[in-house]
Amino acid sequence: MATKVFVAGASGVIGRSLVPLLRDAGHTVTGTSRTAEGRDKLEALGVGAVVVDVFDADALKEAVWTASPDVLIHQLTDLSGDHDSASPEEKSRRNARLRRVGTANLVAAATATGVRRIIAQSIGWAYAPKDPPFVETDPLDLEATGPRAITLSGIVPLEGAILDQTAFEGVILRYGQLYGPGTWSSEPNGAAPLHVEAAAYGAFLAVDHGQPGVYNIADPGGALVIDKALSELGWQPDFRLGGQA
Repeated sequence: MATKVFVAGASGVIGRSLVPLLRDAGHTVTGTSRTAEGRDKLEALGVGAVVVDVFDADALKEAVWTASPDVLIHQLTDLSGDHDSASPEEKSRRNARLRRVGTANLVAAATATGVRRIIAQSIGWAYAPKDPPFVETDPLDLEATGPRAITLSGIVPLEGAILDQTAFEGVILRYGQLYGPGTWSSEPNGAAPLHVEAAAYGAFLAVDHGQPGVYNIADPGGALVIDKALSELGWQPDFRLGGQA
């Protein structure tokens, strides 16, 4: 069913694969970028685009209000490439802040404008330690320490802001470790690898499919059980934009 979709982080690595899927399905898409260059790339794809800082709550609310979406997809991260000279810990702290504060601002904007569903990117390696594999009902690692605690300080409030409310339907996609075009690896890596285009496909399907809640999204046979995504979303881990696995 065609609908209006607002993609926060549309010019990012997953967003660049997600936007064409939404557009070609007939959805009316508005995407955000932090830069004019990102906005221009989105407009070249034939979708609406806006430059907005997710930390500017008023500007973000205005952007969401203007787009008036039915569904909001949260694909924002603050992960930079090799050109960023910040330490790994500083990068992690920035990303955690975006997940805490940026998500809260997105939720406030969505609630004020009547969004019916929010789909948000999370991670599949935040579970409390145990022998894998992990299912969606397993607890997150609330006792994490050191650098891992920084990551969890963003993930826990992000997921809570999406799930612990009744104003809209909240969907959390716990992605595995990304590989493919635009990522840090061209080949599968980590305990739960995930091709970036298959990650985008999961978010695309969640616009119209699946009950509210949490879904593991990763290649089969790894540390994450993906049965729920396969059955409820109709997700295919071998999906690729060009049709070839």
